[in-house]
Amino acid sequence: MLAHLQEHDDTPTEDGITVLHDVSWADYERILEMRGEAPVPRLTYLEGELEFMTPSLPHESIKSRIGMLVEVWCLEKDIEFSAGGSWTIKKKKAKSGLEPDECYIFGKVKGSKRPDLAIEVVWTSGGLSKLDAYAKLGVKEVWFWRRGRISVHVLEGEAYVDSASSRLLAGIDLVQLASYLDRDTDSQAIREYRAALLATPR
Repeated sequence: MLAHLQEHDDTPTEDGITVLHDVSWADYERILEMRGEAPVPRLTYLEGELEFMTPSLPHESIKSRIGMLVEVWCLEKDIEFSAGGSWTIKKKKAKSGLEPDECYIFGKVKGSKRPDLAIEVVWTSGGLSKLDAYAKLGVKEVWFWRRGRISVHVLEGEAYVDSASSRLLAGIDLVQLASYLDRDTDSQAIREYRAALLATPR
């Protein structure tokens, strides 16, 4: 199912995205309450604009697989982590709120108000600037998967800078990780990636 990911051209026909304008913070919170614990639509709020995103199956598949491989890497490197999934992160003062495709806290979870790492799949063009929203929320690092590649954005001050590698997970080879995303099944991707990590000296 995922073998065609490398050739995907971001034509906006996969995910469903709708953006509303002039939405108050109170309206955003009411919509969150009405949606409840349902996983969709995912909501992003940024300074009065509200994005509704209904992810496609390929979108969900790739974000889950990236997360699985990140977890394999952390286990092999003895890094403590907790997955946050599509945790709703919001901050009224910053007029920003969103739900990552996947997110992680490294170390102890207690007291955490936001994830350390957020992962986003760019499967359809358009919508709000996720990086602007993340910056307002103070998330340390954001990865974007797009067309077979993973880009890293590290928060410095109040804005993100592009980085050639992850600062949170020092030593992870994201080119290598991304090369296992087109396997036929999650289990195959996990087995092969783990075998590659075990074959590499610590």
